[in-house]
Amino acid sequence: MKKRSKVSAEFSMSSLTDIIFLLLIFFMLTSSMVQINVQLPESNSKTVAPSDLIVMMTQKGPLTFNGKKIDKSALSKKIRSELSKMSNKENASISIVAEVGVPWKKINDIIEIASKLKLKAHIATQPRK
Repeated sequence: MKKRSKVSAEFSMSSLTDIIFLLLIFFMLTSSMVQINVQLPESNSKTVAPSDLIVMMTQKGPLTFNGKKIDKSALSKKIRSELSKMSNKENASISIVAEVGVPWKKINDIIEIASKLKLKAHIATQPRK
């Protein structure tokens, strides 16, 4: 007769994968809810322009492209690569979200990049109070 009281050194991975999956969902949902509040310039414009690409500039913070930090030197390449993935390249546009106080030279550099790539550029503003 054999003894059946051997202790198994294995454990079930199914509960661990469930926990990891739930954490992944949690972080994906919370990261999309995080917003950066910047004070935008004011204007009387009532036009709401659709944007495919978003460049955000703050006075002291880094430049961001579609929510991810990027160097100004790599911005043109990144825009070009995102543009190549788009199906509607003719009507593609880029929105420039620049905080109040950002030098016009920095905004103009982004507009020049958009012009070279034949993109429409829009500067995001907030309504006057």
